[in-house]
Amino acid sequence: MDTKSILALALPLALAIAALSSAFALGKVVASAMDATGRQPEAAMKILINMTIGCAFIEAITIYLLVFGFTLSGKL
Repeated sequence: MDTKSILALALPLALAIAALSSAFALGKVVASAMDATGRQPEAAMKILINMTIGCAFIEAITIYLLVFGFTLSGKL
């Protein structure tokens, strides 16, 4: 197998793994934030802000991998 074949197989697989792990991470973050809000309703705004920042970081990692994948697919 040459480099192009390996990239053609590895890039979609890597993007799928990143999307799946991002979905699980976002689910865990939101579930934990809802649990924390249920335990301390008076801290809901602080929890929401922290959850939003965490979700943004998780999404940013996924988007960086997507851009990296597009960059490498341009090498095909």
